[in-house]
Amino acid sequence: MPRALVTGATAGIGHAFADALAASGHDLVLVARDEQRLSSVAETLRGRDGVQVEVLRADLTDDADLQRVTQALTSTSAPVDLLVNNAGSSLAQWFGTTDIADEEKQLDLLVRAPMHLMDAALKAMSGRRGGAVINVASVAAFTPRGTYSAHKAWIVNLSRWAHLHYADVGVRVQALCPGFVRTEFHQRMGVDPGTVPRWMWLKAPAVVRASLKDLDRGKAVSIPSLRYKVLTALTRVVPAGVVAKVAKRGR
Repeated sequence: MPRALVTGATAGIGHAFADALAASGHDLVLVARDEQRLSSVAETLRGRDGVQVEVLRADLTDDADLQRVTQALTSTSAPVDLLVNNAGSSLAQWFGTTDIADEEKQLDLLVRAPMHLMDAALKAMSGRRGGAVINVASVAAFTPRGTYSAHKAWIVNLSRWAHLHYADVGVRVQALCPGFVRTEFHQRMGVDPGTVPRWMWLKAPAVVRASLKDLDRGKAVSIPSLRYKVLTALTRVVPAGVVAKVAKRGR
């Protein structure tokens, strides 16, 4: 059976990936900080789909925990065919008003950890001449919105390059760029979902279906839903000042 490793697998997009991949016959390695929730998700998927599910409790901003996850990606006895770099969070305030220690932790979670995991996965997969990486970014990558959008723009740029560079050895790389998704993400930020227009919300299972379909099609960047494809296209032609003002309101 193919084997996938999913970070941030207990809720939201990560949980939706775990659910969809188990249903399609993937064995799983699920990574998150909450061991109780990890065990609950794993038990459900094992019972429903008959797949093998390994759990790794890890805080990806901790060097020792991050190293344990990279070791899972380089295992030769249980090779990982698909890495989903999904773990993430955001800060409710703008850069310059936040605590710089919090910003450093965000940088570790959104850039440093995915970089390490992607590096391990690419080295292992290129040696086997096959595999895939999905890096969960955001449509925020295409707008100026502080450090969060800067981190996601970094992920998109690296993913695009890796998709081209590693194609010859059979490794596919995708940056998944959803808009607002109904998950715990915004609640943890302290953002009221009611302040966002209903039409802007996506559902996590639909985002995952779009991502996996685009992965099969060989797309380096997946932007789920027509509405966000249009909005992203507009950021390339609308004056930068207008885009910045709209992006700030969208927060």
